[in-house]
Amino acid sequence: MQWQQLLSRARLGSKEPPKASSARTDFQRDFDRIVFSSAFRRMQDKTQVFPLSKVDYVRTRLTHSLEASSIGRSLGTLVGEQVIARHGLDEFEAADFGNICAAACLSHDIGNPPFGHSGEDAIRHWAHTADYGARRVAMLQGSEREDFLSFEGNAQGFRIVTRLQNPDNDGGLQLTFATLAAFTKYPRESWLGGSRYTGVSAKKQGFTAADRMAFETVAEQVGLIPRDNHHAMWCRHPLAFLVEAADDISYRVIDIEDGYRLGHVSYDEVLDLFWPLVPDHVRQKPRLEGIRERKDRVEFLRAKVINEVIRQALECFLDNESEILAGRFDTPLLEELAVGTELDALIDMARRRIYCAPEVVSVQAAGFQVVSDLLERFVQVVDDVAERGERASPRSLMLIRLIPEQFIGRDGVPSEDPYLRLLLLTDFVSGMTDSYAVSLYKKVTGISLPGG
Repeated sequence: MQWQQLLSRARLGSKEPPKASSARTDFQRDFDRIVFSSAFRRMQDKTQVFPLSKVDYVRTRLTHSLEASSIGRSLGTLVGEQVIARHGLDEFEAADFGNICAAACLSHDIGNPPFGHSGEDAIRHWAHTADYGARRVAMLQGSEREDFLSFEGNAQGFRIVTRLQNPDNDGGLQLTFATLAAFTKYPRESWLGGSRYTGVSAKKQGFTAADRMAFETVAEQVGLIPRDNHHAMWCRHPLAFLVEAADDISYRVIDIEDGYRLGHVSYDEVLDLFWPLVPDHVRQKPRLEGIRERKDRVEFLRAKVINEVIRQALECFLDNESEILAGRFDTPLLEELAVGTELDALIDMARRRIYCAPEVVSVQAAGFQVVSDLLERFVQVVDDVAERGERASPRSLMLIRLIPEQFIGRDGVPSEDPYLRLLLLTDFVSGMTDSYAVSLYKKVTGISLPGG
């Protein structure tokens, strides 16, 4: 792969040539388009770890995405300085690398359904086991079926930024090819015909069958290396490794901080976890002891840990740059760092003490039921109207009014294609915020009545 092509400023769906160099570059425009999108705003009411939290300190998907974006910008800019010097890329600036990573990180969770990863699990479980929904999914074949059986928020995110957000635009937000490729951590379709591939980029799917052509265009424009002659699958864009690292750094470190603030991890435990990741103990210890409040000490340690992991991730990327460009490196950067064991300890603590906390599990369990039940109810409604039109049951004709026209079909008429009907329905449910999903569930089940 070649950096000049990998950093393509052309836009998906746009026939206009890239803007001339200005104070506001094409990659900065990508960032701004994501910030002002409604899908991005909805992340303020989507779970990071603690669902529907009443504590205003706790991170949501929105604040997590902003923090990951900040880390991504730092990583990208630092990498950009070195890559530009190595390859003589005079037409680019280090900030271009940083802005691509920042925009990709900003949107990396934009496709996550309500209630975090339990929402993804709920959609998969519904597709596998629901009385009606599973039969409908089983009628499909190949990637069309696997899109639901292995529903993936990353693929849904690609769908949002390239199609669902600004649906009247060809290419949705019309982001640059460089940003879209860096966003796609898993550049493959959902079904690979039984083939097994090693490497982190093959772990999940990055786009649905309906969006395959869009990603093929992205891959061709930036020059990704194909990995399979029969299925849609490519090597990662190099900057996708930095996007992944920024996300990993953010949630590994910051989930511990949130866990401390909510009382699931003690200060001494945080100190034991963070201190081995802090460089220059001799200089940092007096600074730490000079901070009076323990919560402020934790914030100080968190910042030092993030800085050190960024430094090591930068070195790891540069050491492996040639292998990455050749498509021969396919491991998360954080797994290759000298502090890998210490970073694994953070995840281990989060799994044992934070992710299984009662307030997390109880709400996620309820959210699991909400997401599954909404899908099961609405798929029957849409199918009934699709097959019988005005002769559909009064219940179906009433409930379909709760679905925005965009998620039913053109002009509010359900598609004749069963795959597209299911896809639009998952677009609808996965795009909900936590609170809206609960509110709609109460309405359709009669738990909550207007004025009641």
